[in-house]
This record gives sequence, structure tokens and C-alpha cells, in this order.
Amino acid sequence: MNYKLLQLFFKISRSCSIAVTACLVAPVFSAVAQTSPSPAGPGIYTCIDAQGKRLSADRPIAECLDRQQRELSGSGTTRRVIGPTLSITEREALEAREREAARARQRAQESVRQDRALLARYPDKATHDISRNEALAVPQNVIDAANQRLEELAQERKTLDDEMEFYRKDPSRAPGSLRRRIESNAQGVQRQHEAIAAQHAEGSRINARFDEELARLQQLWRANSSDRN
Repeated sequence: MNYKLLQLFFKISRSCSIAVTACLVAPVFSAVAQTSPSPAGPGIYTCIDAQGKRLSADRPIAECLDRQQRELSGSGTTRRVIGPTLSITEREALEAREREAARARQRAQESVRQDRALLARYPDKATHDISRNEALAVPQNVIDAANQRLEELAQERKTLDDEMEFYRKDPSRAPGSLRRRIESNAQGVQRQHEAIAAQHAEGSRINARFDEELARLQQLWRANSSDRN
């Protein structure tokens, strides 16, 4: 029966004009086009599960929520890669790593900025040495003033000791004002020694800072020299 219908179709085609044949054939092509999948239509999801088995489906695969999935087009090309669904703990850990990475990038950018500022301020070692000496002059001035004050206090103490000579046999008979002046003198000497020690420590901190800067500057100077050459 089908064979007879096909023969009839060919007879009609030969007897019809081209326009009529087109009208008869067009619905057939339309039906075929409607049944073919569109390239932009729904994709196919595929993954390999925990047992190593490849799975495919027309929607995200539940067995692979903890691993990577691929969405394929009708032609088999990858449309997108879907990462694993993270638990709250995993997402918090991921966010923490991302924050740390951002901080690391910020530190690196800040380091570059500081290096540029350091080079702009100290183009050579002579400039750096001048700045070091100026910084060290501040605590040294305080030390010099404290030493001068110690000399004054030493002279004052000599005078006080001379006055106490009258009470050598019985110091308790010395006037209260004299004893208070001796005590004040001793406290003044202690304060000056403390000030000197503090300024020596400050000088050490300044030298350490400039030594650290110099070590970094020597690297930057060498790098700049290599770039120019």
C-alpha cells in the first residue's frame, strides 16, 4: 500500500509545476525542522560520580553536586562548567581564602608603592646617609644636654657634700633643707642617666631602621641600574 502511494506521489510531482511541487514538499521539511533539536535549546549535563561512573541528564545531576559538572550543547561542545555545590563550612573556607588572597594582593601593591616612595626619597646612598645623620642628631642632642646637666649636678653635689662635712659625725643633725637638696640632686642624676639610656636606645632603633632601608635600597638601586643597562 505504501509503495502504491509513493508511486502516486511521484506521478503527481512529474505532472505538477515547480510551484505546486514546492507547496507539497514544504510541509515535509517544516515537520522535520520542528522535530530537530535547536542548537540553543536545553543542554545535556554530564559528570563523573564518586564511583567513577559517567552520568548524563537533561538537568543538573544530584549525584554530582559535590563535584564539577559540564553542560553540553546539542553538538556536544561545552557551554559552561558548573562548580561543586559547597557546604556552609566549605563556602566559609573559600571566602576566607579569597579574603586572604585579596589582602596579599593589597600588601603586594603597598610594597610596590613603598619601594617607589623610598627610591624617590633616596636616589643614592649619599642622600640616605645625610638623612640618617640628621635623624641621629636628635637623640644625640638630648644626650649632650643630659651630660651637661650631669656635670652641673656633680658640681652641685660637691657643694652639698661640703656643707654636710659639718655634720659628718652626726648626719642626723643636718638641716632638713640640706637633706632634701641632696635627695633632689640624686634624683636629678638618676633622671639624666635614664634619659641618656633612652636616647641611646632611640639611636639604635634609628640605625636599625636605616640599615633595613639601606638593604632594600641597594636591591632597588641594582635593579634600576640593570634596567637602564
